[in-house]
Amino acid sequence: MAAAAAVVGGMVASGVIKVVIKQIGSAIGGKIKLHKNLKRDLQKMQMTLESVEAALSDAERRSITDSSALLWVNRLKAAMYDISDMLDDFQSDTQSLFGAMRKRISMPDKMKKMQKCLQKITEDHQNYRLTPETCTNEQQLPDIRENAGTMVEAEIIGRAEEKLEILARLSGSASEHTTFVPIWGFGGIGKSTLARSVYNHPEFEKHSRVWIYVSQIFDLKKIGNTIISQLSRQQSQQILDLHSINIRLQELLAEKKNALIILDDLWEKRPSQLEELKSMLKQGKGCKVMVVVTTRDEGIANEISTVQPYNLPQLSDEMCWEIMRQKSKFETRDDKEWLEPIGKDIAKKCKGVALAAQSLGHILKSKSYGEWNSVRTNHIWNLSTSTDASSGHEVLGSLLLSYNLMPPYLKLFFAYCAILPKGRKMNKYKLIHQWIALGFMEPSSIFSNWQLGESYIMQLLEMSILRHSKAVVECYDTNKIVTLFTMHDLVHDLARSVMADEFNLTGPNCRYAWNIDCTKPLKSSTTSPEKLRALNIVRAAGTSWSKFHHDAIAPAKYVRVLHASVKSNRLFTSIGQLKQLRYLHAPNIQGRVDLGCIGMLRKLNYLNLSNCEELSALLESIGEMEGLM
Repeated sequence: MAAAAAVVGGMVASGVIKVVIKQIGSAIGGKIKLHKNLKRDLQKMQMTLESVEAALSDAERRSITDSSALLWVNRLKAAMYDISDMLDDFQSDTQSLFGAMRKRISMPDKMKKMQKCLQKITEDHQNYRLTPETCTNEQQLPDIRENAGTMVEAEIIGRAEEKLEILARLSGSASEHTTFVPIWGFGGIGKSTLARSVYNHPEFEKHSRVWIYVSQIFDLKKIGNTIISQLSRQQSQQILDLHSINIRLQELLAEKKNALIILDDLWEKRPSQLEELKSMLKQGKGCKVMVVVTTRDEGIANEISTVQPYNLPQLSDEMCWEIMRQKSKFETRDDKEWLEPIGKDIAKKCKGVALAAQSLGHILKSKSYGEWNSVRTNHIWNLSTSTDASSGHEVLGSLLLSYNLMPPYLKLFFAYCAILPKGRKMNKYKLIHQWIALGFMEPSSIFSNWQLGESYIMQLLEMSILRHSKAVVECYDTNKIVTLFTMHDLVHDLARSVMADEFNLTGPNCRYAWNIDCTKPLKSSTTSPEKLRALNIVRAAGTSWSKFHHDAIAPAKYVRVLHASVKSNRLFTSIGQLKQLRYLHAPNIQGRVDLGCIGMLRKLNYLNLSNCEELSALLESIGEMEGLM
């Protein structure tokens, strides 16, 4: 899948160019008084980009199979980021006389360089004879109440018998203290969805229930601590040795009468590790423990099972079509008689994969008869050449089509979701604030940025790009409930490939860097720290806090999102240099904060320093900052 998906790296360009066109418009109509020549040059640049944007959809479609088109799209994308950085640099330090003088000297040279670059891109665009887009996708705010019910129904179509079979295997082992029931099958077929429907079945409402996403990185201590945390329903101190974890699990399980544990997406193949996992969950005397395991590997399923593993079959073509019918609101259409044979042909191309049917069904909802037919005959299906369904090529084809057909404004939101490691839960509140900080939102006279963010979340949920995670208590002292999302690992792979350049720390175009060791200078982690837009810094395991490098982030002068998971008694001394910072999340800073440095962040609109000793004074000092939330 990775090899085939590598060709889609330019397909995020349509989202990037929209952001830059909006940024140029803001600069032209903003508070900063521009020299007439500079204003004229910006207006000319804006018109050039609008002309190029009209043909960009055609270029992105071609880029999947045409290396020349892919090269052009990637060059355009890189130029867009450079223009955005130039505008950010121009708008910073506006109150500084020195800064204003420096800009008057350097800005014309930068403009001349960018205009020359755009001229070459425009000439290439004309040489490639790219076709302007004839139809546009209107931005809409979906009705959340209307969509919630149909989304749940579509996810469980065709799996009623399978659910009954899993329930029977769980309840049929009365003699076992701990029962392991594996569900195995290839990616995207619906293993996790089936496990979720079992988890939510009324039969288990009074059980102690635990859900763990295991992932490819098998960590027995992490699994044990997560089970302890969910069983005790409180934020527990991490237990560092397996013996103590087993003792604590024995105590907790002994208190329960029945427990249901879901181990989702298990990849570990070593028999010794799987045996330790099984032993860990056989601790509770007098407690019946039922464990459902999802995995792609038949060998893993056989190794961990205590009853016959369940091989989840592919959905029938009829079931895929039924999912597509629901997702596309097919019955409400006037042209359904003509669309039905096309839809059934597309359903066959889903190869029994629920994820494929869900994503395509939603994307077809707003499409015309001609667009349905274009999906049926699209060349992307030619990527699905493998006869082995477990390779994931069928899912890749459908997800590529879904991504290709997304409105440009939605592409960036989708791709950015892959900034977190695979399997990591996304916090809705933080995610939307990061989108806002990065300038992804399209201006709207009707909806606020927050309303737009929620609408984009809903669209990604409907496409099965995002999935709801079980709501958890994030702050036990305030009982604060947060909404969490996860992303299917196949979708995560696609999103990572779409943003391949932007996530590549060793490449010259890295824009998003996550889990960077803060005890080292930023330049040692990425080749171009000055281009970063979003940055997450952590402390490497086993590293002393005394080695915390307080100037590590100084080179990231264009960073807009800074997420610091580090614990420290002071904030970075270089924080005031990050003039473009809009989002600062550093809840574990426990000591004094240089209020003057924070006060220099004039564009800040999200701030979390929840453990800071001087938070009240800090908020009072920056309360006048424009846009602060």
